[in-house]
Amino acid sequence: MFIGKIVGTLVSTQKTESMRGSKLLMIEPYVIDPKTRDHLITTGRSLVAVDVVGVGEGQFVLAVQGSSARMTPETKTLPVDCTIIGVIDSITMERQNLPLE
Repeated sequence: MFIGKIVGTLVSTQKTESMRGSKLLMIEPYVIDPKTRDHLITTGRSLVAVDVVGVGEGQFVLAVQGSSARMTPETKTLPVDCTIIGVIDSITMERQNLPLE
């Protein structure tokens, strides 16, 4: 699992039949800053993820990749490699709340 931020949407009008109706979002993975450990920083990568929980741009989410991405009821038969499985409300590390911005 990893922390990510929704940075956009992806529209694909031509896709395999099994993917019709799937909401595709651009997600940018984040990690805890290794120097200060008091905020999140981007990894500089972008991924396409299937949204099964109903999130929007700017939200921080919990996502999975690989075979785990196909372990939800909504994605078990889909050719996906990244799935958003939750919305992050807060992160507490070393007794302090990390800002989600």
